[in-house]
Amino acid sequence: MLPSEPKIFHGREVELSDILKLFKEGNPRIAILGTGGMGKTSLARVVVHHQEVVVKYEKHRFFVACDSATSKVELAGLIGTHLGFKPGTDLMQPIVQHLTMGPPCLLILDNFETVWEPLDSRGDIEEFLSLLSDVEHLGLIITMRGAERPAKVHWTRPFLPSLKPLEQIAAEQTFFDIAEDNHNPDEVKKVLSLTDNMPLAINLIANLVDLEGCSNVLTRWEEDKTALISEGYDKRSNLDLSISLSLSSPRIQSVPHSQELLSLLSILPDGLSDIELVQSRIAIDNILTCKAALLRTALAYYDEHKRLKVLAPIREYMHKTQPTQAYLIQPLLKHFHELLQLYLKYHGTQMFPATLVQNLANIQSILRNRLEQQDHSDLKDSIYCTLHLNIFSELSGRGTIPLFHQLHNVIAHSGDHRLQAHFITDLIGSWRHSPLSNPETVATEALEHFKHFDDPDLKCRLYI
Repeated sequence: MLPSEPKIFHGREVELSDILKLFKEGNPRIAILGTGGMGKTSLARVVVHHQEVVVKYEKHRFFVACDSATSKVELAGLIGTHLGFKPGTDLMQPIVQHLTMGPPCLLILDNFETVWEPLDSRGDIEEFLSLLSDVEHLGLIITMRGAERPAKVHWTRPFLPSLKPLEQIAAEQTFFDIAEDNHNPDEVKKVLSLTDNMPLAINLIANLVDLEGCSNVLTRWEEDKTALISEGYDKRSNLDLSISLSLSSPRIQSVPHSQELLSLLSILPDGLSDIELVQSRIAIDNILTCKAALLRTALAYYDEHKRLKVLAPIREYMHKTQPTQAYLIQPLLKHFHELLQLYLKYHGTQMFPATLVQNLANIQSILRNRLEQQDHSDLKDSIYCTLHLNIFSELSGRGTIPLFHQLHNVIAHSGDHRLQAHFITDLIGSWRHSPLSNPETVATEALEHFKHFDDPDLKCRLYI
């Protein structure tokens, strides 16, 4: 029995067109790849019901969900059931013979990663897949989490790229098809920003908005995050479950520190370049191997600027289940602080702060994390880094950063006179962006702090 055609289909028209072109050229072997929740199954369901495919294969179209298979024998049994075979010990050869002798046929193996990922049985699975692909008049499509195709198959070229998040217009169309278009446009943008345009997340959150409205969903999200759209019982109705299945993948489990890297990336909205990944000396063994594991499973991806990133729903899930540990953050904090100090030292020269600009959101996210965790050894470094980032932001025309005004209470409890004098000096220096109501009182307070240490340069800055 074939699955029903998806009621909503937006944003995958290019991929669908590419697939249909391959069908016109023959019987293709196609792998539809991407992270969980990216719409792989939905695209495959559209293909199997498309008029051009129906005309080509008529009733000989089979859609096999591989979720329950754990071996070559079980996979062959599932396929055999769809082909009308009676249960047998090993149906692999009878299936291949049946397909070879039969009419043109389309076989779609959905969620193929379930049976392919275990290393001890992967060779047998790839051998079976190879035998299927050798049947000339068989069209073969698999859907898989990740970004790598099984070996031993001559996949039709050009390869179908891994599925990416939907374009904004398609995301809005998908949302409005479910929740209608009578919502505040600004609130709709905020809701969609929580999904990073991941199709499964859009579908789940749009259904919630349809019931509760945007305002209620946004309010509840602040507390519940991805748990808000994770009340279903399978991966098509539960975002957390979909993400956890990717994390439990043997490809991830076989590289233990890959989840540490994913946890770190979850607090870095700007992502990291390969150079930054190495130069910042992050305390993760075999970090490039970990990066490769995340890319293979599509838990991370490269954006158009070749920066390694993680989608917003996955970042939120990691915040909740595997918060980033301090030993992972500290090297990056030190790396970015050194860059800020270098820029400020040579401000006015030809030094271009491209790296700082590319990492502004990253630096603020790291500092927010460190300032919230006040009982730690690098608190003072975090405060100074925040002060330096604020100076950089003002010098580059971006104004005062929000974190700057949150420093007052943190610094007041530090008992560090130099630090407090530094903060007040910068506070007065920010008057163009944030005028002071009591400048004389604040200046007097700063001078009191200067009685406890000697720093002529800082004192000159205060007087200027």
